[in-house]
Amino acid sequence: MAKVVVCGAMGRMGRAILGVLRDRPQGLVLSGAVEPPGHPLLGHDALEVAGAGKGGVVVTSDFPSAISRADVAIDFTHADSSVRHAGDASSAGKPIVIGSTGLTQEQTGEIRESAKGIACVLSPNMSVGVNLMFRVAAEVARVLGDDYDVEIVETHHRFKKDSPSGTAVRLADVVANVLGRDMKAAGVYGRHGLIGERPRKEIGVFAVRAGDVVGEHTLVFGGIGERFEITHRAHSRDTFARGAVRAASWVIGKPAGLYDMHAVLGA
Repeated sequence: MAKVVVCGAMGRMGRAILGVLRDRPQGLVLSGAVEPPGHPLLGHDALEVAGAGKGGVVVTSDFPSAISRADVAIDFTHADSSVRHAGDASSAGKPIVIGSTGLTQEQTGEIRESAKGIACVLSPNMSVGVNLMFRVAAEVARVLGDDYDVEIVETHHRFKKDSPSGTAVRLADVVANVLGRDMKAAGVYGRHGLIGERPRKEIGVFAVRAGDVVGEHTLVFGGIGERFEITHRAHSRDTFARGAVRAASWVIGKPAGLYDMHAVLGA
């Protein structure tokens, strides 16, 4: 059995991952659960807190020690912590899967630097369906070209801290790359007032925050006389958790480098 450390284990995604690991899927077993110093659940049984039965793994703040005894880490924390955990994993020579969103280009660069010494899967969304959506989006953009306006609308629960979502940002980048556009120039994040006619090469990205929505993304290609939409709706965090566990199983033993979910899925 390969041993897994989960960073952000007591968060929404972390608990979902613990629930999946309870059944030891794909030869993986939980060996560590990490939260930052001062967290109120430090010292508690991680699986018990997650509602997955007692497992004997207590929540700790010592990631370097936890990863030294494990085979792989799964990180769903926040940008700064993910960068630090990638560095610690690299120092330990252990692969890591990172699903945190809100990373800046500089932070992504730091993770890429850490991945020179270890295998690292970095993806804003671990869902199989969403990663298929990325592929479909690229193909549709190639076919429709500049004749269709592109808009992206994402909806998440009221507790989500970053906006727009990492998935929406990735969708925009996928389409922009196919169409030869730079999101720094083409991206529009909200509209208000008397804005005039829409420039042809804009890519609109809009965020909705409401209730307990797990995640919904709609990509719109609007033409004259028709509209083409691609929508993905996540009904449970389990879909992301299963994808993260699949990535953790896949990344063990892989050569050093930065990978995405397309590589994990063999796409």
